Amino acid sequence: MDDLKLNNIQQHWDAFITSAIAWAPKIITAVISALLIYVIGSWLIRMIKRLVEKGFKKRNMEPSLQLFLLNIINWGLNILLFIVVVTQLGVQTSAFVAMIGAAGLAVGLALQGSLTNFAGGILILLLKPFKIGDFISASSGVSGTVNAIDVFHTRLITPQNQLIVIPNGEISNKSITNYTQLGTRRTWFDIGVSYNADLKQAKEILMEVITKNQYALKDPAPQVVVTELGDSAVNLSIRVTTSNENYWAMNEELIITCKAALDNAGIEIPFPQRDVHIYNK
Repeated sequence: MDDLKLNNIQQHWDAFITSAIAWAPKIITAVISALLIYVIGSWLIRMIKRLVEKGFKKRNMEPSLQLFLLNIINWGLNILLFIVVVTQLGVQTSAFVAMIGAAGLAVGLALQGSLTNFAGGILILLLKPFKIGDFISASSGVSGTVNAIDVFHTRLITPQNQLIVIPNGEISNKSITNYTQLGTRRTWFDIGVSYNADLKQAKEILMEVITKNQYALKDPAPQVVVTELGDSAVNLSIRVTTSNENYWAMNEELIITCKAALDNAGIEIPFPQRDVHIYNK
């Protein structure tokens, strides 16, 4: 009985050795081929990443978008290389593909809001409606200097030195006012003068103040325009262009000097007032 068991074991062992010898060349060939594919594929991925990075730099693409797209390309190429390598080893890859598809669907359903912000961030980084350092105002009412543009959010610093984080989906789907992209800004404020004032004289005085301002640009030409017959005053609109960095300084200086010039000329800047009439029967 023991001899029979030993014979069976010997037969199975011999069959295993015979099969191993028969399959050894195929296995060795497959492993060597897989290693070669992995080495060559890794080298090709590095070359592709370098070429793509050079292309991004030539197009002056935003650094954050460059990093994100390079990571996406790197992951995609490495997943493709992994599938090719395991296929060369004889592993069925249909299960891997199904798992990747299911995982992508689950992530997409779970992150619908984030994907909206992600798509908005990609559009902002590609279309460049604003860049870091621009002063913008969103339709939601917030405004400030762009501090950072991420894939999901845009960060603004307000004039009060407050940080505002806005989802990119909200910015990309609504209107944006970019005050600094053109390089210059035009101040636009009203000064009211009394109804008794000589409007031509008031305009000449204000225009003289503008021409003496060190920050005011001659082109486009500054304007002083009568815009409204208000309840208590006749409104004159001051419209002057300057460079972005001098906007606030010019705006303040014009307000101060315009008021001083009108005061010196005896032209009243009235405050809101009402006439009260009392009738006795």
